Amino acid sequence: MQRFASVIRLRPEKEAEYRRLHADVWPGVRAALKRANIGNYSIFLRDGLLFSYLEYTGDDYAADTAAIAADPTTRQWWEVTDPCQQPLDSAADGEWWAPAEEVFHLD
Repeated sequence: MQRFASVIRLRPEKEAEYRRLHADVWPGVRAALKRANIGNYSIFLRDGLLFSYLEYTGDDYAADTAAIAADPTTRQWWEVTDPCQQPLDSAADGEWWAPAEEVFHLD
């Protein structure tokens, strides 16, 4: 199992909408994540920053995340959630959620 974390800014005027959307994530989006071997997935909010954490149990993360990106329902989901988000200034070109480096873990 691999752990992944990432960060993005939440647009303050979109917080209520983002919370409403995530209170009832579309079943097709949930299914796409599970098909891609992603579990124990959480998004946290603090001071305008969204922090995501997930656990990956597959053997080809690049292929599995590409399958998520190709999923039509997930693409529609991103059309409604992306306007709520703003990449960090430190994000690489074309990077949406910026990966966070794990500096400590306790089992």
